[in-house]
Amino acid sequence: MRRISRITVAGAATASLALALSACGSTSTSSSSSEPKGDKGLAIAYDVGGKGDQSFNDAAYAGLEQAKKEFGYETADVEPTDGETDADKEQRLVSLAKQGYNPVVGVGYAYAAAVKGAAEKFPDTTFGIVDDATIEADNVADLVFSEEQASYLAGVAAAESTRTNVVGFVGGVNIPLIHKFRAGFEQGVKDTDPKVKVISQFLTQTAEEGGFSSPDKGKSAAEGQIEKKADVVYAAAGLSGQGVIEAAAANKVWAIGVDSDQYRQEALAKYKDSILTSAMKDVAKAVYNLAKSVEDGKPATGIVKGDLKTGEVSLSNSNPKFADDAELQEAIETAKEKIVSGEIKVKSS
Repeated sequence: MRRISRITVAGAATASLALALSACGSTSTSSSSSEPKGDKGLAIAYDVGGKGDQSFNDAAYAGLEQAKKEFGYETADVEPTDGETDADKEQRLVSLAKQGYNPVVGVGYAYAAAVKGAAEKFPDTTFGIVDDATIEADNVADLVFSEEQASYLAGVAAAESTRTNVVGFVGGVNIPLIHKFRAGFEQGVKDTDPKVKVISQFLTQTAEEGGFSSPDKGKSAAEGQIEKKADVVYAAAGLSGQGVIEAAAANKVWAIGVDSDQYRQEALAKYKDSILTSAMKDVAKAVYNLAKSVEDGKPATGIVKGDLKTGEVSLSNSNPKFADDAELQEAIETAKEKIVSGEIKVKSS
C-alpha cells in the first residue's frame, strides 16, 4: 500500500476534521484502525438529497464502502447544506484535501466550479466529479456515463409493457444531464412502438427549487401523468423519484427506477412489486475505480466514461416479472446489441 502510518491521536484527528467541516455540512468518518493513516483515503461530498436518497448518492457511498473495506483506510463522506454556494462546496473539498484525503470526489454536476477551484489549490491531490465533463485539469477525473443508453432500454421496456399506449417521464430538473435521460427514453419508446405516447415533464428549472429532493413533487407529477392514462412512469429525479414510485404503487401501474437497482432498496421495499426495472449507472464502480487508481499509484484523470459496452450502464433484472418475460428480455437484448455495435445511435438531447 502507498500509505504510511504515523503515530497520532485518533480523537484529535477526528475533532480536527469535524471542526474544519462544521460550516460545510455534516460529516461522517470511519477508519479500520485506531491510528489514522498519514495519507488518508477516499472522501466524497454528496449532491442534493444526500445519503439516503436510495439512488445517486447512495451509489457513491457504496463505492466508498467498498474502497474502505478493501484498502483498510480512513474515509469521509459529507452532506450538503440548504442554500449553499459554489464557494461553500469548494471550501468543503478544500477542507477534505487539507486533512489528507485522496481522492476527493464531488458527487454531481453542481460541484464543477468547486472541484476546479479545489484542484488548482491542491495539485497533488486527485479530485473526481460525477456527471460532469467540462473540467480539464491534470489531477481531475470526470466520471461520466451514457445515461441515454440505459434510458433507451428503459424506453423499450416501457413500450413493451404498456397496455394503454401511454407512458411517462419525470425529470428532476430541466438541465442537460436530465435531458439525456429523457431523450434516450423517448427514442427507445418510439423505436419500439411509434403508437405509444410519451408524457414528459421536469419538476423544477433549478436544483435549488427541490427537483432532486422533493418526493412530494415527484408523487404529484406522476399522479398527473397516471390520470392521463400513463401506466409506466420513468423517473430521473433523485430523491424525488421515490414519490413517483409511491404514486405508481398506489395506482397499480409500473414505475421504472434510476441510477441504483431500486427494486432492492430497503426504503422502497413496500413498493418493489411496482418497480418494473431500473436504468442503472454504476456510480459505485466508478468511485471505487478512481480510489483504486490512486491506491495503485496511477491516478485516473480526464474523462472516464461508462456505457453499455463497459457494463457501467444497464437495466436491472431484479423483478422476476421483468426477468422472466422472455419476449421483453429479447427486445431489450436486441436493442442493447444494436447500441453497442453502433447500429442504433442514441440521442442525448
